[in-house]
Amino acid sequence: MKITTFNPMILSKDAENTIKLFEELGFEKRHAPTVDTGKSMVTSTRMTDANGFHIDIADVKSVPQDMTIIRMNVDNFDEAFEMLTAKGFKHSGGEHIVETATNKSAMMVSPSGFAFDLCQHIK
Repeated sequence: MKITTFNPMILSKDAENTIKLFEELGFEKRHAPTVDTGKSMVTSTRMTDANGFHIDIADVKSVPQDMTIIRMNVDNFDEAFEMLTAKGFKHSGGEHIVETATNKSAMMVSPSGFAFDLCQHIK
């Protein structure tokens, strides 16, 4: 398994204001795809600054307060999922893995509480 990107991701029910804050910090929107997670429609805005730093801000209405997680894109989702599971990570979505024509993802929570948005882009 190879990690292809690794950056912070904020889940927010007020994504618009969070995006505005990061724009004031010098980040620019790159793209903002909307995905059907099976529970809701989620728009995730990818932002980059002049130094090449990235942050993703996801509009998630179901979170009680903002949550910061780590987005980890990999070249082999199944291998990464298996490795994290063997290390005690739990999939927060139960059995449901989000799969679209271009993406496969799952939120994986460590035994100590930090979380990855494990993702593989399908080409």
